[in-house]
Amino acid sequence: MTIKTVGLIGVGLMGHGIGKNILAKGFKLNVLAHKNRIPVDSLVGKGAHECKSVAEIAEQSDMVILVVTGTPQVEEIVLGDKGLLANGKKGLIIADCSTAEPDSTLRLAKAAEQYGMVFLDTPMTRTPNEAEAGKLGLMVGADSAILEKIRPVLNCFADLIVHTGAVGTGHQVKLINNFLSLGHAAIAAEAITVAAKAGVEMEAFRSVIMGGGGASVMFGRLINVPLHDDDTQAKFAIRNARKDLRYYTNMTESMPVASFMAEQVHQTFVLADTMGYGERFVPRLIDMMKKLAGI
Repeated sequence: MTIKTVGLIGVGLMGHGIGKNILAKGFKLNVLAHKNRIPVDSLVGKGAHECKSVAEIAEQSDMVILVVTGTPQVEEIVLGDKGLLANGKKGLIIADCSTAEPDSTLRLAKAAEQYGMVFLDTPMTRTPNEAEAGKLGLMVGADSAILEKIRPVLNCFADLIVHTGAVGTGHQVKLINNFLSLGHAAIAAEAITVAAKAGVEMEAFRSVIMGGGGASVMFGRLINVPLHDDDTQAKFAIRNARKDLRYYTNMTESMPVASFMAEQVHQTFVLADTMGYGERFVPRLIDMMKKLAGI
């Protein structure tokens, strides 16, 4: 079956750019109604068809892309009488771009196989800016033949597509990647707070760090908070980061592998969330740490 119509569930910060670029490359697009009307209406204005239910989007699509919060949302969409498996046609391909738990991914793949469908993991890297530009990075856990079948769709919104292996490996690599990036963010936030407490001139601080071994992508993004009060360089909610880190520590514990650093990073995000910063973007870890430091 050639993929002609793509369903998209999760039209948010990342999903809007994905949908926009799928439409721009000539595919038909079905989107699911959502309480946030702005991105949905934007895609409908570009030619997308709005479906009223998961069942409808399953019935009318050859491939469905999920861009939702995490494992509970993915399982709710895929399973059940009103889910994708119960209502999709044989051969439907479900690509999960969410950050989810690998064990759940394996269970969903087995369930999909029983319905004559395919479930695979295609989690993302980069930011909403790259989503809009069609330049996301994807980690794909799937049979190589399935990857080649869906590659024309993935190419619409990604310029880096890495085949990580069998189903589930994409989400494993994604969780490791997020631990690294969020760990860098937590360290950068602490370093910036210490520099602020010491009275260091921030532009000079940025030049020193970004010119040496302490440089990181996350430091380069977070330093814009003290310099320009700009947290838009890492548009990812602290509460979602907390969830991803919990998925990572769950994964390492089940292996089992000790993850000392990850537990510390995870608790940093737990603290920020409990202090009321959960809906703020990750760079606002700095605000939480400055409050604790009495700045």
